[in-house]
Amino acid sequence: MTTALYIFAIILFITLCAILCFVILIQESKSSGFGASFGGDSSDSLFGASTADVLKKITGWLAFTFLLSCVILSIWTTAMGHQTTSSGPIIEQSEE
Repeated sequence: MTTALYIFAIILFITLCAILCFVILIQESKSSGFGASFGGDSSDSLFGASTADVLKKITGWLAFTFLLSCVILSIWTTAMGHQTTSSGPIIEQSEE
């Protein structure tokens, strides 16, 4: 169960990475950059005239979520590595 939950968390993390990359790439730069590649003019934006402000806020929240999930997954991975499974008593061999 824990492994399935961990794999699901990794899949969510990779999805978050892809969304963050996409949001960063669609932002308008000083030279209109990649955001203008979609044929959109600043007047034809999804969020109206304040598109840049909305995208900056979305990027900030996604970046915060990304960093938080990095820390959580790092701690989780370390904890999984420290788990030991016992396969019975340890038998010491005597030297002859």
